[in-house]
Amino acid sequence: MAELGRYNTLTVIDELPQGIYLDDNEEGRLLLPRRQIPEGTKKGDSLNVFVYLDSDDRPIATLQRPRVQLHQAAALEVKEVNRTGAFLDWGLAKDLFVPFGEMNQRMEEGKTYVVYVYLDNTNRLIATAKLNRFIKDEAKATWPGAADPFEQGDKVNLLIAQRTDLGYKAVVNNEYWGLIHESQIRTAIRVGQRMDGYVRRVREEDHRLDISLEPLGHVRIDPVADKIMKKLKDGNGSLGLNDKSPADLIELHFGVSKRAFKMAIGKLYKERQIVIEDNGIRLATAEEKVRSDLKPTPKTDGKKPAGNERNEKKTFSDKKPHPARSDKTTSENKAKDTKKSEAEKPKPEKPKTKKTVYKNPKAPGGKTLSLKK
Repeated sequence: MAELGRYNTLTVIDELPQGIYLDDNEEGRLLLPRRQIPEGTKKGDSLNVFVYLDSDDRPIATLQRPRVQLHQAAALEVKEVNRTGAFLDWGLAKDLFVPFGEMNQRMEEGKTYVVYVYLDNTNRLIATAKLNRFIKDEAKATWPGAADPFEQGDKVNLLIAQRTDLGYKAVVNNEYWGLIHESQIRTAIRVGQRMDGYVRRVREEDHRLDISLEPLGHVRIDPVADKIMKKLKDGNGSLGLNDKSPADLIELHFGVSKRAFKMAIGKLYKERQIVIEDNGIRLATAEEKVRSDLKPTPKTDGKKPAGNERNEKKTFSDKKPHPARSDKTTSENKAKDTKKSEAEKPKPEKPKTKKTVYKNPKAPGGKTLSLKK
């Protein structure tokens, strides 16, 4: 049985004036209108068709490509509003219906709204603007022991759904909510826009998704490097930006952060594809690609560099011994020499003091008594 709101591969079983009929297994057969039959189609051929309900609520096949399928979200324009609801242009002959009960606010003709397609209780394809009924806040496993649906760095499909104070809310893979923080937005985006993104973080506390518009880590460098090379080749082989350029100027040209740009030109430099100059970068020549150093050498104007910049060989005697390499014997010899030199120094003479001699008249033999003053 063909699934409503999806693409189905069905076999041609009959051809009549109004069109060809496709085998719908137990449910009978589906009509593909004659104006849509590919040239050369015959019985037994298989066709990949989209199945939906016509104006009489009968299943019908089409080769037209709708802007949205069952269980998907999309931004669609309102073609008409009547007393029952609004009708959206989704690229098929019959418009997509939105009842008033499925609107957050009354829709207006000519305006675009983000909606989700599902089957109602009568098995009709309808749309709703109440996305929270179908889009999940928490990106976690549906049962214990199962793997979580996302890991950091995973590439995802985004539909920008709503502007918030923190940034933009986006529908991730038609199933989960994700938040693109203002700090992660480096290019203009709008509500209703489809784009690729990357899981920056799955928050541990509530399992909600933070989304980045740039690849994480080294994965993001290759696309930026490709953009830089394309811009160099499309131009004159040079670009007035380098790792010292202002961040806002880099963001204006490439829509990436300065850090991502620096990593990209660093990668190209290591691969010897570019030369980094003071005023920008340029493509490396064939000769420069085989050199190990592509950075510009400072201009000397023909003058010989002075001082330590001279490329002169030092003799062994010019080299000063490293303080950590002095051996024990050398230090002992130095200590002995120091003691010897101190011993050989003449000692200073002490000043002589005069002695006062007193005679003792009572002492026999006229002996005297010497006293120090």
